[in-house]
Amino acid sequence: MDPREKRSNSKRKSGNHYLSLNRLHRDNSDESKNELSHLNKRFKFDKRKRRIALIVASILVIFLVIFGVRKWFQARDAANSIFSSSNIQKSRNVSSTLKQNKPISILLLGTDTGALGRNYRGRTDTIIVATLNPGKEKMTLTSIPRDTLISVPGYSDYGPSKINAAYDYGGAGTAIKAVEKLLNIPIDFYGLINMGGLEKIVNGVGGVDVTPPLTFKYGNADVKKGVKIHLNGKAALDYSRMRHQDPQGDYGRQGRQRQILMAILRKSDSITTLLNENFMDSLKSQTQTDLSFDELVALSTNYRVATHHLKSTHLQGVGAVINGVDFEVAPHEEMQRVTNFIRSNLGLDKADTGTTGVAGYGEDTSTDDSTSSSSASSASSSSEAAAPAAPATQDQQQQAPATQAQQQQVPQQSTTTQQQSDTTTNNQVPAR
Repeated sequence: MDPREKRSNSKRKSGNHYLSLNRLHRDNSDESKNELSHLNKRFKFDKRKRRIALIVASILVIFLVIFGVRKWFQARDAANSIFSSSNIQKSRNVSSTLKQNKPISILLLGTDTGALGRNYRGRTDTIIVATLNPGKEKMTLTSIPRDTLISVPGYSDYGPSKINAAYDYGGAGTAIKAVEKLLNIPIDFYGLINMGGLEKIVNGVGGVDVTPPLTFKYGNADVKKGVKIHLNGKAALDYSRMRHQDPQGDYGRQGRQRQILMAILRKSDSITTLLNENFMDSLKSQTQTDLSFDELVALSTNYRVATHHLKSTHLQGVGAVINGVDFEVAPHEEMQRVTNFIRSNLGLDKADTGTTGVAGYGEDTSTDDSTSSSSASSASSSSEAAAPAAPATQDQQQQAPATQAQQQQVPQQSTTTQQQSDTTTNNQVPAR
């Protein structure tokens, strides 16, 4: 081949190669531009999505805050509507005790009549002393029989009375003083519930679970011994009311009332429940307490651990008839056992139990008879305010002070009593 032709072909190939490289570079450049453009568009789209998500999240937060604040104020209003002062000087600084998360006591009272009103007074057929010890993560419930004999503080002129009349005489403050006098324990707060309204409260927490200690059918309650069952409001009410089919009578009913109460407490020991509109509405007109809303919040947050372990017991009395009226008289040894049981969970030192204030009943029989009689007489008449003038009811007339001759006709009650406390760890009340 001619050398000139070879050079021409070589130049032509070089030019073609250059054109190919140039075209490739241009194609790569275009592709890079397209990819960069795509990335820019995607970044802008993602940025727009993030902005929209942020706006939506902000709106949701605002709505949740508004909803939470609304719920909070609703709960506070509901709590304010059930607040009712006990109108007495408490035996210790309850505000300081609560703020320091120290053990506290609450007197739980239950009436079984119509809805509560501002000036409502009635007999409390359910009387339970609850103690909560967050340090030990332990709670105790102690039932006091409604017929327990006592001379009500401030109303000694009424003579021997049943402890369930204390609230009827002078309200929550008098009921607190009566229990403190009987057992020598401090009561920090009280809670009053209309047992007729128990149905609404149980439904407000979505029902309760219990394990019955016996088999029976009563109204809406159809239960079998040892078989766990879920109860709605009506069934729970009937479950807590039944007495005549229980071989333990009123003591058995007290045990089932403690079961229902504990089941309610376990389902209502959180802020979520306090902010539950149905639950708070169920409390209105059905309950009274001297716990403020802030104190209720403190209980639900700082004391809920106390419900992890439960011990329950009752004050065992002995039947006695005074002036034709049936009473339950708690022997001194039994009163001392219950006093020790309650004071222990409150972290208090041991102390002598209280007094019935009725001469010859509930006294320490281990001391000299003359000394015991003198001490009881002194306790019965010590610095109690006179009862306000009021027409006596039939029950009050029946409970007029017994004459010396009448008291001599009533034999001193036996001090033999059941010393075992009922212990339960999962809301069960064993048969006694």
